[in-house]
Amino acid sequence: MATKEKVVDLKPTSITDDQLKNVQTTVSNMNRSQMEIGKIETQKHALLHQINGLQEELGKIQAELEKEYGTVDINIQTGEINYDVEADKKN
Repeated sequence: MATKEKVVDLKPTSITDDQLKNVQTTVSNMNRSQMEIGKIETQKHALLHQINGLQEELGKIQAELEKEYGTVDINIQTGEINYDVEADKKN
């Protein structure tokens, strides 16, 4: 009867300390970046809601101006009303 030889597996069982530190640092940096993106997206969402509210407010102001002056074509630097003379001639 033949005797069986024992096969010894010489594969490494873990990566080096430097490799582990490199992987851990990289994963940590990725996680931090993803958290920053989440924070920025949350701020973006809040700002979009704020803009929506401001657009609604501007719409109300424009409706008031339209009612009072017949137009909302106003120079926002000077407050000068820009009446459409050609449209007024047709009416």
